[in-house]
Amino acid sequence: MSDALFPDEPTAEPRVVSTSPSGTEICYALGIEPVAVSHACDFPKQVESVPIIDRSRVTGESSAARHDSVATARRGGGVYELDEQLLEACNPDLILSQSVCGVCAVDETVVRDTLDESAATVLGLSASTLSDVFECVAQVGRETGTEARAIEVVSQCQRRLAEIAASAPDSRPRVVVIEWMEPLHVAANWVPEIVAAAGGEYGLAASGDRSVTVDWAKIREYDPDVLIVAPCSFEPAETRSRLGELTNRPGWESLSAVQKDRVHVMDGTVLNRWTPRLVSLTEELQARLHPPSN
Repeated sequence: MSDALFPDEPTAEPRVVSTSPSGTEICYALGIEPVAVSHACDFPKQVESVPIIDRSRVTGESSAARHDSVATARRGGGVYELDEQLLEACNPDLILSQSVCGVCAVDETVVRDTLDESAATVLGLSASTLSDVFECVAQVGRETGTEARAIEVVSQCQRRLAEIAASAPDSRPRVVVIEWMEPLHVAANWVPEIVAAAGGEYGLAASGDRSVTVDWAKIREYDPDVLIVAPCSFEPAETRSRLGELTNRPGWESLSAVQKDRVHVMDGTVLNRWTPRLVSLTEELQARLHPPSN
């Protein structure tokens, strides 16, 4: 699914700078290779050769330390710094940013504060639901002259999601998706929709909500049948190295998901982006919720 949605070679030529991984993935899905991207842009592989436009001021090894570092950076001038000289040299027609968060990627405010007399259009993308995700693809299509391709990508995604939902068994395990481990956050936005499509019950957040800060006691009370750990911007290997931030909590061993060996690490770099790859992630999630019987 992912390969079909991301062409190997660019097919469109607008000069686009993308300051967020979500915007970058949408560009490549539409056949556009950006002229510069964020340091956090890591998909598809072609992006490795594209110049990096920003620098993050966030440091820290543990989840709590990173959380504190974000707060400190915000008080001291911002989480990210843009390379103004590179931005000017790129001479972009369009700068893709985001109008939410400002933690996982450069937001629209930072871009506008950095620009001087540039003629570039700034498009701040924002998504809270799957419909919003698809609208982001459509917006980029309209701004870059790739509207036909955008319609095709959205249609493919919607069709595949419907197929996944139709194939889900009637049984619906209780699911919790952890978006951050310290302080503890349960994923929201489009995640409840993805869980529902995969055949699960998601009781601690609603579609369109921002991620929800929860007490550990609340998760123990909900007692998920399946616990998915996918911290924002963390690849699986990094998450596994930090699982002690969850497993050391009181009552961990008594959770149904732990007792049934149904705690799974998934890719937080995908789950928390508005990208066409959310479709293949939904398929992967369904395999976790409803593994084939032996």
